[in-house]
Amino acid sequence: MLPDEKITLRSRLGFIGLGHLGSRIAHRLVAAGFPVVVYDLDHRSAMELAHAGAEVARNPADLAKEVDVVLSCLPDEIAVEAVYFGSGNVLRNARSGTRIIELSTISPAFSRQLHQAAQKLDIAVLDVAVSGSTPAAEVGKLTLFGGGDRKGFEAAELIFAAIASQWFYMGPSGSGVAMKLVVNTLLGVGMQAIAEAVALGLKLDLPRDLLFDTLAKTSVVAPAHSGKLASAKRDDYAAQFPIRLMRKDFGLVLVAAARCGLAMPATKASAVVNAAEAESGGEEDFSAVVRLMEHNAGAESSLTPAA
Repeated sequence: MLPDEKITLRSRLGFIGLGHLGSRIAHRLVAAGFPVVVYDLDHRSAMELAHAGAEVARNPADLAKEVDVVLSCLPDEIAVEAVYFGSGNVLRNARSGTRIIELSTISPAFSRQLHQAAQKLDIAVLDVAVSGSTPAAEVGKLTLFGGGDRKGFEAAELIFAAIASQWFYMGPSGSGVAMKLVVNTLLGVGMQAIAEAVALGLKLDLPRDLLFDTLAKTSVVAPAHSGKLASAKRDDYAAQFPIRLMRKDFGLVLVAAARCGLAMPATKASAVVNAAEAESGGEEDFSAVVRLMEHNAGAESSLTPAA
């Protein structure tokens, strides 16, 4: 395909990574009518897509040989590196003119590295970071932030329309994931602020259910957090955005800030509490910091980083 050629329903898509978000995004693409080839380390996840109408590849390299566009939604930079440069060997097996739409949350620096390596092979890469948890992915209401060639981004709008309600071009390679780090800073720090506010309310003897219900209706709680309050009220921390991924994203944010010489004290403190809850090892939602703050309302000092 030419770099700015419009992607159509005849374009053959490959999708690598069928986790919490990836599986739902891939389902949306199949339902939209795209021919889709999928791969995941968990063969059962791939077979679920096969029942929906997708083909299943034996490995990422075989997938890359067969498709016009490779999409990947992977948990971290290590997995992305393995798929494209390591054992997955996607870059060396993709045809000249193939496009890559990388949906994973990785560092801007690594995103640019992938872009540069692919460019040498006549492969175009967009970093299209995804904002939204599993319910939004289920109904195609994600928000997307794109980095890379603008014309290439605009040419992929049929894909975006199948999975998202809005998408924004942010600039050259790395800009999409940079915006995702900005957004997830607010997401993570905001969740910690809510957890502390809840703990304070309980200490001030406010009735728990009334506290949760009222707080969720105030203008200071963002829509992304109000639903978390409702589930936290029920002690429901089923993973929509797993806390291990929020922990990873906090790490990316703080590394990026350090490279820029930027101090982010609230983010650093929030990351400490997030990491403490993530250490429990359960596959829970990142909102589980609310429960942690409830349980530790009398011992906040143990969660506060040293000055």
